[in-house]
Amino acid sequence: MGIQKIDAKLFSKMFLAGAKNLENKKEWINELNVFPVPDGDTGTNMTMTIMSAAREVSALGGDAKMEAICKAISSGSLRGARGNSGVILSQLFRGFTKAVSLESELTVSVLAAACEKAVETAYKAVMKPKEGTILTVARGAADKAKELRENGVEDIEEFMGTVIEHAKYVLSQTPEMLPVLKQAGVVDSGGQGLVEVLNGAFDAFLGKEIDLTVAMTDRPAARSGYGMSPFLEVQAEADIKFGYCTEFIILLNKTFNIKAEMDFKAYLESIGDSIVCVADDDVVKVHVHTNDPGLAIQKALKYGALSNMKIDNMRIEHQEKLFKMSAKEAAAEEAGSVTDTEAAKETQPPKEIGFIAVSIGQGVNEIFKSLGVDYIIEGGQTMNPSTADILDAVDKVNARTIFILPNNKNIVLAANQAAELMTDKNLLVIPTKTIPQGITAVINYVPELSADENEETMLREIGNVKTGQVTYAVRDTVIDDKEIKKGDYMGIGDKGIICAGQDMAGITEEMTAAMVDDSSELISIYYGCDVEEEDAEALCASLKKAYPSCDVELQYGGQPIYYYVISVE
Repeated sequence: MGIQKIDAKLFSKMFLAGAKNLENKKEWINELNVFPVPDGDTGTNMTMTIMSAAREVSALGGDAKMEAICKAISSGSLRGARGNSGVILSQLFRGFTKAVSLESELTVSVLAAACEKAVETAYKAVMKPKEGTILTVARGAADKAKELRENGVEDIEEFMGTVIEHAKYVLSQTPEMLPVLKQAGVVDSGGQGLVEVLNGAFDAFLGKEIDLTVAMTDRPAARSGYGMSPFLEVQAEADIKFGYCTEFIILLNKTFNIKAEMDFKAYLESIGDSIVCVADDDVVKVHVHTNDPGLAIQKALKYGALSNMKIDNMRIEHQEKLFKMSAKEAAAEEAGSVTDTEAAKETQPPKEIGFIAVSIGQGVNEIFKSLGVDYIIEGGQTMNPSTADILDAVDKVNARTIFILPNNKNIVLAANQAAELMTDKNLLVIPTKTIPQGITAVINYVPELSADENEETMLREIGNVKTGQVTYAVRDTVIDDKEIKKGDYMGIGDKGIICAGQDMAGITEEMTAAMVDDSSELISIYYGCDVEEEDAEALCASLKKAYPSCDVELQYGGQPIYYYVISVE
């Protein structure tokens, strides 16, 4: 008789093996992107999501209990989630671990129930689930798992092998569910990513030799507080009272109610300052400046295991900061930006409303700053910020209610997930899918109105914005009956590719023509870092001539990859 139970040690190994297999296949998964644009990043997003959890699991060591492993997987993936595929993967893990965390061993019955809970949780997280995606593959696997359990299968090798084979079959059928996949000749990239996680986990179960080493360094930050690092700028202007910047996450194994949170904060205040303590269901994020990090760590260990520990000696960095400060301040003044440090925020009462925008490109960043956006998260097409990036940005905005503008359809889910995890501020997600929508949202903000009234206005106004973007094709393909060759310029609208060809200016004008109608009043052109100013001016002049009844505005966006971003209102 085969193996009928999986203990915590094997479960941990299987999860890490699944993460490593996905990491090894990420570039191949990126290439499955339906649209032949140079920002296909499903594999990267899913890998960054699962590796965030893998780091926390690896830090627990080989003797961790099932509950601790589950907490690490859930909290790590939720905070590390990037892009729609990453968020959905994190929700699958969230549901799965919730179903198994109190089990000491996993049987076929437990695994089948966990698969069902995983799918239920993931579907709830997506407002309009689309079939032919990772959700469909996950549901197919869960359905097969339930069928095997009901048929009395108890051998886990048989169970997992059959479930994975069925997941592969469902994946192979995704082109029949989504015509765009069929035309492009690919299966769903998110579904392929999920299958690779399952394949890796199964290999570990079978005892195959796998390198489970997980790099413990964090991924490069995708955010920017207007170019200056938080917490330390004020320290460059004064003597440092508390020398160590200490950060960590507590994976709770004891009750952490309001009283416990207040007591813990009071203790941190007795040993330091610049305190941030944000509690979620099963984790607590902690930041403190102190002269004895060990005291904070010892106190935190009473509530659970620690993860993502980081201690910086600010006194050593002090002289370097002083040396660089004048250059940074000059750059900040030139950009018209103001850095809001933790120390400065603590001396001021919070304002009622704040804004965070996801943006990329110097020109676009400056536009958002000029409109009053408090914090810019640098990201977008080439690097979707994670849920943790968004939560970090929220920490840096001293406001009771914060509007966040994702400005990319692949970031909206991560923003929604951040809003769900917030405990001390009200985070309102305006689901802007493009930069022009984000700009329109901010322009229509009225300070005299309530947050709810402004939210209603912004949601209405972004619906009036049409956006087109010009980029290039990275491979030959056929989409929406359009034959596209590698290197072609493509005009992409809100609902798909509008046109493609060899002439950038011609493609841009054709794309714009498809968006303008009799009700159009304003055409805004944002040209990228790879476009010469005179070429952009020539395009602007051409559009003014073609649409004399419209105001045509030209602005430097500085965005990479997309030569032009054009909005019509």
